[in-house]
Amino acid sequence: MASSNSHQHHHVIDGIIRPRPLKPGNPMVLRAQEEHGGLKANGNLSKLENPSSGMSSGRSTPLPPDAPPSAVSISSARRQKRAQQKHRLFPTIDYAARVSHFDPKSDYRDFRGFFVLFWIGLAIMVITTMLRNIKDTGFPFRAGVWSLLTERVSQLALSDGAMVLSTSLSLPLHKLFRNSKGWLRWENGGMAIQSIYQAAWLVLWVNWPFMLNWTWTAQVFFTLHTITFLMKMHSYAFYNGHLSTTEHRLSALDNPESASTAAAVRYPSISSRLNEYDEAKEKKKHSDEDEALAELREDLALELTSPLGQVTYPQNLTLCNCVDYMLCPTLCYEIEYPRTERIQYLELFWKTLAVFGCIFLLTVTSEEFIVPVLHDASLRLENVPSTSETLLILSETISLLLFPFMVTFLLVFLVIFEYVLGAFAEITCFADRHFYSDWWNSCDWLEFSREWNIPVHHFLRRHVYGASRPYMSRNMSTLVTFLLSALGHELVMGCITKKLRGYGFLAQMLQLPIVALQRTRWVKGKRLFNNICFWISMILGLSMMCALYVLV
Repeated sequence: MASSNSHQHHHVIDGIIRPRPLKPGNPMVLRAQEEHGGLKANGNLSKLENPSSGMSSGRSTPLPPDAPPSAVSISSARRQKRAQQKHRLFPTIDYAARVSHFDPKSDYRDFRGFFVLFWIGLAIMVITTMLRNIKDTGFPFRAGVWSLLTERVSQLALSDGAMVLSTSLSLPLHKLFRNSKGWLRWENGGMAIQSIYQAAWLVLWVNWPFMLNWTWTAQVFFTLHTITFLMKMHSYAFYNGHLSTTEHRLSALDNPESASTAAAVRYPSISSRLNEYDEAKEKKKHSDEDEALAELREDLALELTSPLGQVTYPQNLTLCNCVDYMLCPTLCYEIEYPRTERIQYLELFWKTLAVFGCIFLLTVTSEEFIVPVLHDASLRLENVPSTSETLLILSETISLLLFPFMVTFLLVFLVIFEYVLGAFAEITCFADRHFYSDWWNSCDWLEFSREWNIPVHHFLRRHVYGASRPYMSRNMSTLVTFLLSALGHELVMGCITKKLRGYGFLAQMLQLPIVALQRTRWVKGKRLFNNICFWISMILGLSMMCALYVLV
């Protein structure tokens, strides 16, 4: 019976019973339910196996083999009733070959309790910080970072609104390119004009916080928002430009004698990985030219239709569609997106509340554990007698910043990818909420770059790697993608610290040789070791970048 019960809640692989994701029930209760005639785990009614086996509880006489069916039924019922009573002074415990929940072979994946524990730990941190501040200053919180957050808020809001509004100029520009029959067409001069506008737009808004002498907290928000909308604007303009070129080709095929019948260019799909893509060789030989022309028309018409099949270009060229895209939590433009049926206002409320809660926790962490450490280190570095003393101060500062920056990194991840993007997804009824994957299990930086920020990964995969792939090799396209990403990170760090040092650029470009080393036969496959190296480099790198940019 113990063996039968254990198989109800576990499955066996290689002779080892592994726990299922759901918590198993009480074995004693399940045994009683089964013997009482309840349902087994497979949904069948329980049956007594071999009821006339001759086994006795010690309180009854075994039935003879030729006993009538009525006697067998009565004896079976009596044994079933007695089985519900205790046979021993101590209850029986079922032992079996099982693995623990944290074992790599376990199928258990529900660790939400640790997520709750994370928030409880942060609450304890805030409470102890408040009590310490009340003891030292008489106030629960310091006022340093709070004053930075509230300085020139109205000016920041107006500037941010103007920046977002200026991206909508791509819509009338694209209509001009589409309706033109000369050099203003997208494939002729339209792409160059749009690129010049984007470059001038970026220069203006990146320098805007410097011209107004904003605080570093305002610059963090505005710079990140500027880069986000640069990617949105680029995707909107270049994808619609591609569709306008496709539309012109399809229209030109009405007169195939004077039109180009070259096969449509197929770009790498989003689902394929940077290091796994091999150029598709899809040139097909057709014995009949009419068949090849029909297939080309079908490919071009399919390209003009949305993935859901409900909207066709140029029906999407409306202000409403443009505004909707700007609000959707994605960086890659599509003619239409999958949607949920309605807004869940309670979910939207909790996500909005979580955004402000995370900002509060980020502020407390910065005020109490980051800013004082950097301020003290900067004062000590002013009168340093030797290089060894400088290195000692930097090492001590980095060590003191390790835990605060780990907490800050996790909070930034949650506030952006879980709560801000989740709130905008709820507002726009955007159905695809897959903004990140299990990046915490990453074994190298290439895997981390794919999984921790899926919207940016999709943008780089589609508009940088995919756009460059027809003109250069796979390795060169990967290098260009990492180069552009590193420049973007260096731009953010330069705007925040008002210093151009190149530390972030160098650190990100070093990821490529590190990934190559991790994929050698000596290291590849050692997932635990690689994951440990990833977390150590992540935690150490964040505090090191901060110390170098601020103090050096």
